[in-house]
Amino acid sequence: MPVITGANGDRRMDIASRSAPGTLPHMMNVHHLELFYYVAKNGGISRAVRHIPYGIQQPAVSSQILLLEEDLGTKLFERSPFRLTAEGEELFAYVQPFFENLEALGTKLRKTSTPQIRIGAPELVLREYLPAVMQLLGRKHPGVRLSLQSGFTPQLEAWLQDRQIDLAITPLDGRPPARLRCLRLMRVPLVLLVHKKSRYRSAEELWGQSRIEESLITLPAIENISRLFKKGLQRRRIDWTPAIEASSLDIVTQYVANGYGVGVNVNLPGVSRHPQVRILPLEGFEPIEMAALWHGQPTPLIRAVLEEGQRYIRQAWPQWQCDDTLE
Repeated sequence: MPVITGANGDRRMDIASRSAPGTLPHMMNVHHLELFYYVAKNGGISRAVRHIPYGIQQPAVSSQILLLEEDLGTKLFERSPFRLTAEGEELFAYVQPFFENLEALGTKLRKTSTPQIRIGAPELVLREYLPAVMQLLGRKHPGVRLSLQSGFTPQLEAWLQDRQIDLAITPLDGRPPARLRCLRLMRVPLVLLVHKKSRYRSAEELWGQSRIEESLITLPAIENISRLFKKGLQRRRIDWTPAIEASSLDIVTQYVANGYGVGVNVNLPGVSRHPQVRILPLEGFEPIEMAALWHGQPTPLIRAVLEEGQRYIRQAWPQWQCDDTLE
């Protein structure tokens, strides 16, 4: 392992390996160093996984630590019982100040820059929910820069895990993803949409048929709205395969209005209301649960968005608000 010797004769680790003249030095992988820092700080790989502020599994940490040891050509710690080797102690002393001071530096830099928050959500949320919330937020935090990304739930969770966004507002099916904080915001009933000239006046009239002939219009199968609707059908032992998969709930409504079939939607006025469409309640189907997801302790700006969001829901849709509180 390359080392340099200080003026007093002590041996210090060199982050860049020696390389031939005229070539770039080989640098250690900073992500590997970060994982090693958490392992050394918490006394083992399994304990480190519980404290790393983003989702990563124990086998992934183990394999990347092995790559770091292979790169350095030395063992950094004994696995059982856990103990840093001399080289591991040396490396930990080198990287510890950097990683432990990062958050304080980030806070300092944020104070000197224009505040920004990156929010990911379905198109429905970006159009019907966020504008009012951001208007309320702007009164207390003028000058906030807002970055918006629309996507389906799996995309939003992946962007959040990769730190491409700071906050996701998305339908939630069951427990939130590992290592993400969650605030449940509201539960909105599912509905069926039929054309206003349709003979159907209730969903039960559809369930009473031996075979449903009407075309079904839904969001993609990976979306929680589609999954909840399918679960409700399965409880009734009804097989109804979607004929059209739409990219947004607005498109579902429009296709129903144009006579292409029966659509699955949510009971929000800005989405399901249309002069050419009739709404059929879905009795016994689970409501869609909207939630906010983020990493770690919420920043002051994330906290402000969540508080204003809850306040707006209490005003606009009090019948559907959740009782979750922000810690």
